[in-house]
Formats: sequence, C-alpha cells, structure tokens
Amino acid sequence: MKHKPIFVTRSSMPPFEEFINEIKPIWDTACLTNMGTYHIQLEKNLIEYLGVNHISLFTNGHMALELVLQAMNLTGEVITTPFTFASTTHAIVRNGLIPVFCDVNPADYTIDVNKIEQLITDKTSAILPVHVYGHVCNVGEIQRIAKKYDLKVIYDAAHAFGVQMNGQGIGNFGDASMFSFHATKVFNTLEGGAIAFADEEIGKQLYTLKNFGIKSEVWVEGIGVNAKMNEFQAAMGICNLRHISEELSKRKHVVERYRNRLSKINGLQIMNDADGVQSNYSYFPVVFDEKVFGLSRNEIYDRLKENHIFARKYFYPLTNTFNYYLGQFDRNQTPVAQHIAKRVLTLPLYADLALDDVDRICDIILERGVKNT
Repeated sequence: MKHKPIFVTRSSMPPFEEFINEIKPIWDTACLTNMGTYHIQLEKNLIEYLGVNHISLFTNGHMALELVLQAMNLTGEVITTPFTFASTTHAIVRNGLIPVFCDVNPADYTIDVNKIEQLITDKTSAILPVHVYGHVCNVGEIQRIAKKYDLKVIYDAAHAFGVQMNGQGIGNFGDASMFSFHATKVFNTLEGGAIAFADEEIGKQLYTLKNFGIKSEVWVEGIGVNAKMNEFQAAMGICNLRHISEELSKRKHVVERYRNRLSKINGLQIMNDADGVQSNYSYFPVVFDEKVFGLSRNEIYDRLKENHIFARKYFYPLTNTFNYYLGQFDRNQTPVAQHIAKRVLTLPLYADLALDDVDRICDIILERGVKNT
C-alpha cells in the first residue's frame, strides 16, 4: 500500500471562506500595508491572547529580532546559545555584535544558566536565550544574573507562542521576546513575527525602525528597514487566532500518542512538560542514543525518508559550526549542544496529523534496533 508523504509540519489554515470574507474589505479600502486596520486589530488580539502589555508586529520573526537588538543600542558581546535556528546568531552578527556561545543543559536543551556568568566580560551587553521547542528557559535565574550585571535580556521565543509559566504569558519575561509567525509555526500569519516588550520607549523605536527609520514626513532619525506586516498577513493571523485553542488541542493528542508509544523505549530521550508550564506542543524532538537503541539518528532519518516520512534534524548543525563562522568560534566550548545536535530528530507534528500516521511513524522507528523496553 502506497502512503502519501508526511512532512515534518503542515501549516494551519482557517476555512477558506472565512479568510476570503476577512480580506474582502481590503479591496474596498485599498489599504495593503502601513499599520492598517487589520494590523492594529491583530496587535490588540495578540496582547489579549498572550497576556502581554505591548506588542509590535513585523514582516517576519528574523527582522523582529534584528530590529529589537538595534533598538536597544547594544554593543560588544551578547551571550546566547548555538542550539537554535540560524536567525538567532545572524541577528546578533548583523547588528555588529559578537555572539558568545553558552552550552545548553542536557534536560531541555535551553541555555545552561550555570555557565552564563563565567562568560560575562566588561564587553557583555545582553543575554539572548532561546525557548527551545517551546520549552521554557530558567527565566528566574537568567533575570537574577542580568540584574546583577546590568544586562538586557531578549528571548528568542520563536517556538513558544502561547506558552505560559505559572499562569503568566512567556512574553512577559526579560526586556523583550521575539515570536515567529512563520507558516510552519503553531500560529502563523503566512509569514510574520512580533516583539513583546516591557518598555514603551522600545516600542517607539521599533515602530520607527520597521518603517525605514522614518519618524515623520520630514524627520528620519535612524537607519531602519521595511519590516511592516501587511494587511493580508494580519488578516490571516486574525483568522488563525480564532482557531488556536482547537489547533493546540489537536497537537496535544498527537504528542500524547507519540509519548505513549516512545517514552518507555530505552535509548530514546523524550522531553516532558515542566511543572507549571502550559505547553503549545510545537515540536516533538527525540534524541537517539545509538549505543542503547541500536540505531543512530541518521539511520532513523533515512529509514523514515525511505517511507516518504520527512522528519528534521533540528537543530543541526549548531550555529557556531556554520561554514561562514568557521574558525571564529570554539565548538568545543559547547559539548552538550554538540552531543544533542548529532542525535536529535524532530518527528512530524501538526494539528491534522492522523493518529494512525503517528502509529505508522512509531512502528517504522521501532521496527528493529530496540534492545529492551
């Protein structure tokens, strides 16, 4: 029996007619961009849903992160993690800053807070941690360190849309948090992103920077870019937000089936939700210990691919090992991240993934190589 391909993710979309009805007024107004009606409405909706005080929308998550770093007038070095997507490191470098890579902890792959202080120098201006796969960093300890050394904290929360910790939206921690609304994310605006921030002055800077640095018709006060979210993106976001609870519920069922099938298999490391954290079920990473399980991550990846199932080696390679940065950073300083990156595989996960397909994926993974359960 030939099965249809299964990709690592599939974009969530509202009913077709709902989106068509939503965008119809755009033809009447001919307002396509420049912080229009839909843009303003989506900001209001997201402030309420995410439980944050302020938010600024962008054409994508990368520009959001790059511009918030610029808005904060950072200098020198920024402590971050290499276990992340390319955007995190590139945003630092494109601001003329130097990334200083801290290792991750082996439990949830977020930045190892026990190793941050030893990396701080008189050139350090900020910490940029990453909420990996939607799992939350140790925000309390990071804040303690930042306060002690007078550092800014900007979270890469690309994976953490809708995540709460002890009932508080994740966008409330640190000085700012970047969310990605890319098509592959839990919540999407086709393409897009946002910054949740605490200081209204940062919001004013962001507003100007995403519009070429233009303050008014006759005043340009900075070197900005065109990073405004357009009205079609915002309209998609308004529609998708109406269905987010249902989407997360469906994703939860998929995750529960994976955990039921794989969590007791020796040689497979499965992440569980931390106490007090409301998950968004954004990814399902599995770390393969080839010596115990009997097969390596790469072998499982190839086996799935042979069956038209496309998992992802995510995150691999580490950003501090990219060809472009070759020789600039010591990859030996992040051995835990290196260990995980060589063994992690994110399995297909999206709201409409059938549980029968989840079982088929698990059957293929467990077909051979298990020494004991």
